[in-house]
Amino acid sequence: MRFMRLARVITTGLLFALVLSACVPTSAVRSPTEIAAAQHADALAQQGQFDQAAQAWLQLAAQSPGHADSYRLQAAEAWRQEGRIEQAAPVLDKIRRERLSGDEPLRLDLLRAELALDRHDARSALHLTSQPNVSVPPSLQLRLLELRARAMKDAGDLWGAARTRVQMDAELQGFDQAQNRRQALDLLAKLGIAPLQQRAAAMKPGDRMLPWINEALRQLGVTVAQPQPELQQAVGMLLPEAGANVREGYEVPAQVALLLPADGDYAAASMPIRQGFFAAYLDAGRNHAPRPAVRSYNSHGTADGAVQAYQQAVHDGARLVVGPLTRSEVAAVFALPQLPVPVLALNHPDDRQLPAGNASEFGLLPETEGAQAADHMAERGLLRTYVVISGDDFAQRAASAFKAELASRGGEVIATTVLPVGATSFADTIKNLQLPTTSAAPASAASTAAAAATEPVATGDTGIFISMRPNQARLLMPQLRIAQADLPVFATSHVYAGGDDAPANRDLDGIEFCDAPWLFDAQPGLPDRAAIAAKLPAARDGAARLFAFGMDAWGLVPYLDWLKAHPGSYMPGATGQLAADPFGRIRRVLTWAKFQNGVARPLSGNLQIDTVPPPATPAPASSSADTPPAG
Repeated sequence: MRFMRLARVITTGLLFALVLSACVPTSAVRSPTEIAAAQHADALAQQGQFDQAAQAWLQLAAQSPGHADSYRLQAAEAWRQEGRIEQAAPVLDKIRRERLSGDEPLRLDLLRAELALDRHDARSALHLTSQPNVSVPPSLQLRLLELRARAMKDAGDLWGAARTRVQMDAELQGFDQAQNRRQALDLLAKLGIAPLQQRAAAMKPGDRMLPWINEALRQLGVTVAQPQPELQQAVGMLLPEAGANVREGYEVPAQVALLLPADGDYAAASMPIRQGFFAAYLDAGRNHAPRPAVRSYNSHGTADGAVQAYQQAVHDGARLVVGPLTRSEVAAVFALPQLPVPVLALNHPDDRQLPAGNASEFGLLPETEGAQAADHMAERGLLRTYVVISGDDFAQRAASAFKAELASRGGEVIATTVLPVGATSFADTIKNLQLPTTSAAPASAASTAAAAATEPVATGDTGIFISMRPNQARLLMPQLRIAQADLPVFATSHVYAGGDDAPANRDLDGIEFCDAPWLFDAQPGLPDRAAIAAKLPAARDGAARLFAFGMDAWGLVPYLDWLKAHPGSYMPGATGQLAADPFGRIRRVLTWAKFQNGVARPLSGNLQIDTVPPPATPAPASSSADTPPAG
């Protein structure tokens, strides 16, 4: 069948639900026999017997001259639903437009546009779907845009077709939305990298097409800038007129499923996430807002295990699935033909793919940290940067995002180096970077002349970006000082082990890094970390980030739909301020900390925003299946 599923889904129910009222001209009165015949034709269409319905409408047209044009229109629409638009062509030719009323002339135009597309006449289809001053009822809006997008594509206007599909996006959901998004991005990708970059450069921040261009560029393998989401309004504001405990945006499903590996290679990583989820769930008992029942499922850390767990959760009545965790698990669930229950995946299956229909993604991405490090340095006026990273995958990804974001801010990466694996001396690496130093001016005439011949390096706008584990950073920083490379250093969260160890961390003094605010109790309204860590080892040291991640996985449950529907809204979370992008990915804005006397302390004036915390809710009696594991 040549017609995409979207067009059929949009129109079938709407068209025939109103068919009787649509076909009654005001100038004539129908007899009881005619009304009964029209009801029979309508019933056939609603049962999916479109050919029989078309024949019934044509018989009515022959018997009822006063309503013949309306009945012919409905016969043609029935054949269209059958996927036989060409068979409707002779009937369309007989319809007299001036005898139609209400939305019937527009419906006639849409049928003729679809027939023109079937005949590869894009010009006629575009004319029929782009007429000015035409009132389009909501029931026909999506069908009109769908046909217009197809006509633009066939006419070679890929940009116009993509813009039209983006216009449709907010009105779609589930499979239809996912399909439309893929088509929009495919159209943009066909424009090519350079034209897309030129269009993006000419756009103002907030342009509706900019995220789509960036997404198309990512799918073409281009690392693009990731500006921080705009944080305008925190969720969970009290609505006094609605009652003492009613908060804006708060809505929970009746039952939530939590899909995490309980065995296998990923069981250890899942434990702090699971405990963080239930710790936040139980802490929410300070208020009296409703909360869902929660059931845990073992995804086993495998693709098959995740699919089976999701299907079991759906069978058990879940209305939202949180998880699964690993990339392969998420990819397997997203690959299902349909997701009958929405998913908040706790990872990204592939950064070049959009979330599946009816799904959102939430993860602790190193790209986020790299991009925000570039923004942070640019805000300090540090637009010339040296990049020093480990050979780990997270460091490579963070560095790529850092470079793209810094370039978008007008900055420049002077040099990049990867620290040798297993090395303890980085003297040669530092020397090869040719970092500016604070050493005394050269004494000899020859050295003075040589220095004068060398272009001076301004250090006031220069800094160093690093991404590596604490052990490597503790080796690197003293050697930078020995080399008298006195430049400010900024890092991703990987530089911090998650706990206070002043003797070991004094070598890290001066480093600023972005991280989850909960690690420093920097977000008001969240449970105290020290109190929880005293009881649960999973909330200590490096595992604390996963614990915070689990807390936010619960915190998003009541606000997921609100965040997606209200750009600019955000949830003050344990891992950062959380906002949804146009594609259902949850974005984080992290807080900034600095090592001082071996202790990591949050900076004043950081990216954190003082907000009213999201609402807490009461803790119901828990069943054994829903109780988090003991610490």
